[in-house]
Amino acid sequence: MDSTFDRSRLRSHLGDADLLREDLFIDGVWTPGSAGERSDVVDPATGAVIARMADATGADVRRAIDAAEAAAPAWGAMTAIARARVMRRWYDLIVANADDLATILVAEQGKPFAEARGEILYGAGFVEWYAEECKRAYGDVIPTNVAGRRLLTMRQPVGVTAAITPWNFPSAMILRKAGPALAAGCPMIIKPAEETPLSATALAELAARAGIPNGVLSVVSGRPAMIGEILTSHPSVRALSFTGSTEVGKLLMAQSAQTVKKVALELGGNAPLIVFDDADLDTAVAGAMASKFRNAGQTCVCANRVIVQSGIHDAFVERFRTAIEALTVGNGFEDGSEQGPLISEAAVEKVRRHIGDAVAGGATVLSGGDRHPLGHTYFEPTLLTGVRPDMLVAREETFGPVAAVIEFDTEDEAIAIANDTPFGLASYFFTTDLGRMWRVGEALEFGVVGVNTGLISYEGAPFGGVKESGVGREGSRHGLDEFTELKYLCVDGLGG
Repeated sequence: MDSTFDRSRLRSHLGDADLLREDLFIDGVWTPGSAGERSDVVDPATGAVIARMADATGADVRRAIDAAEAAAPAWGAMTAIARARVMRRWYDLIVANADDLATILVAEQGKPFAEARGEILYGAGFVEWYAEECKRAYGDVIPTNVAGRRLLTMRQPVGVTAAITPWNFPSAMILRKAGPALAAGCPMIIKPAEETPLSATALAELAARAGIPNGVLSVVSGRPAMIGEILTSHPSVRALSFTGSTEVGKLLMAQSAQTVKKVALELGGNAPLIVFDDADLDTAVAGAMASKFRNAGQTCVCANRVIVQSGIHDAFVERFRTAIEALTVGNGFEDGSEQGPLISEAAVEKVRRHIGDAVAGGATVLSGGDRHPLGHTYFEPTLLTGVRPDMLVAREETFGPVAAVIEFDTEDEAIAIANDTPFGLASYFFTTDLGRMWRVGEALEFGVVGVNTGLISYEGAPFGGVKESGVGREGSRHGLDEFTELKYLCVDGLGG
């Protein structure tokens, strides 16, 4: 496939050109927005403008909320089986159009095509999962405390919901939120990242084809601060789900307090990946590669700190270096590409700043360390050794293809280094010692712990952080709870 796209040529590379939508989707209608303003969507691999996305005004956002509020009673009253059928049609359409959805995703985000297609199918799994799980939103019958009385609980939809999603997984993060919201009987308004709105509108097009009623799913793109302020302050929006930075998450949480909304926040991370002396080296290197360099290191769960025990340090580093230097950097549409560009020039500068700080503090660059010869926002896969826990690359989330190796001696030291962060999203460690698996797994202060693996995501498992990495869980049966209210019924006067 030709990897040079512009606005006119992207559409011609799609099997279904109608999936490329540049308008807002409100109340089942595609609209350019009330002001008619648009913003460029840029391919990070080439800098070419691939679309001109409509910008929502405040009036547009409020119209989407009104439409969701109007649609909520009927959607919430629909039987779980009926909702499941509609959601299953949406899932089937997503899977059937996975290649086109992946093409759009690569064009606006930059990751390799195979990785993008994997994201589409992973995200679709949440729609399939919750289409089934909504049939199991059980309540309880509680043993009574008074004769003639029955005590019951039930799960009911919370009402209108909103999702603010990031650019690094522009399809999966939408589906991971919309799946449980719609399954619970809640309409959802999606505000995608301004860098990657086209994945959101393509999914909305398929939702409409699947028969999801008007107003149940809307997409509004544009100025984040304005849209976020309306969604958080509007009394009709009863729950907000956000994936993004801790800084923005704290702001949204504070704004949502005005109307005491339910909030689910999946925020920044600083994931440790610990390799103990007794680890299987090949497994550890493969796990570190999968965790660190997926999506060019632009994930909130990627290994930000690689913490290696002294007895295995040199051998691990040598094998890790060989694997890193074998990575193929290139345009996401080119065969064999394993790492695409970073999302923006600002992302490149942050990576360079972290590397510069580490080198100034005594760290060594064993591989990479600078912009890639391909130019634009491509960056070399990088390996740093001699990193200390006080360096920027170990304190902040780098969000780039930089593996920072910290050496340690004892198990207690590794746990202390890993937990020395205000964040607590994902963590990983490698060992063949069964006792250590339990000790370290319980001691790590993170919401997700991967043992002998660098890949931990699955729609049937709960995902979320502790400390400043967020509140709430996505995926599994627990994800449905974010969009329901637990109601207690006390029924008296039954006699006997």
